[in-house]
Amino acid sequence: EEHSRFATFIPTFMGTLELNSEPDPAAAVPRTAILNPTEAGQSITESPHAIPNAPVVEKAWAPSNGGKIKTNLAIVLENVAAPFKNPNILDVKLGARLWDDNAPPAKRIKLDKVAEETTSKSLGFRIAGMRTWQGAAASAGSGGTLKDGYRLYDKHYGRTLTSETVRQGFEDYFLLERGGVIATKSPLRIVVKRFIEDLVELKSALENEESRMYSASLLFVYEGNRDALVDALAREKEGPANGVNGDEASEEEDDDQQVPAVQGLKLIDFAHAEWTPGQGSDKNLLYGLRCTIEVLEGLLEA
Repeated sequence: EEHSRFATFIPTFMGTLELNSEPDPAAAVPRTAILNPTEAGQSITESPHAIPNAPVVEKAWAPSNGGKIKTNLAIVLENVAAPFKNPNILDVKLGARLWDDNAPPAKRIKLDKVAEETTSKSLGFRIAGMRTWQGAAASAGSGGTLKDGYRLYDKHYGRTLTSETVRQGFEDYFLLERGGVIATKSPLRIVVKRFIEDLVELKSALENEESRMYSASLLFVYEGNRDALVDALAREKEGPANGVNGDEASEEEDDDQQVPAVQGLKLIDFAHAEWTPGQGSDKNLLYGLRCTIEVLEGLLEA
């Protein structure tokens, strides 16, 4: 099947959800508006509300600052964190170039500046956010803010890291001491090795695809509750009927009998992605993948 290797790293599409039956009036185009042809998908003369010979003013791009898109329709994807008791989640944004060919000049300048000031430019990736389970003690890791037993790190945390200090971000994600190496018998060693194996497989799959993905992210998830992690690993040893990896959970499992997961890796955020036959593999994305693999491998080395 076409793109089958790549598809294993994409969250499962569950369908669509209509948020309400009536359209949002605030999102509607005013009847007196002059429509930009590139936004309306038609020429000015085709618009029923167009004013003859009226000048067309390009809508200036402005950052959304995390604002929500005004729409009544949403796509529904699988909840990658569902099989975990206390999921530790990490979002790694890939690419030194973060804008697609359709981006206006103002957006290009803004995103190039972000890349220059972060590890996006030098390493092809940056930490965009994460959360780690702390439990009642809430003492592991550093920085971030504490909430409901988790330590939360927003996008600004990742932007403070440099190519020399980015390892610290992964140390915080895996709850390691500064400069620490994961012990040979630690369950986390298994987790990191599996992440590396997944990344190598994803890299191989993308090397054989002709696509472009700008501002896509790697979503890392592993069991942050140590007892639950040990239990999930033990159930794996008992056999496939009792324990499986996060990406291989059986569709036949009942929701109230969720198979415990160890870890999972997905590629997400495809607002600026397309297949590009004849243009070769996505070197911008692949560079970030290779650098991410190198950092994880460093956590296993003395």
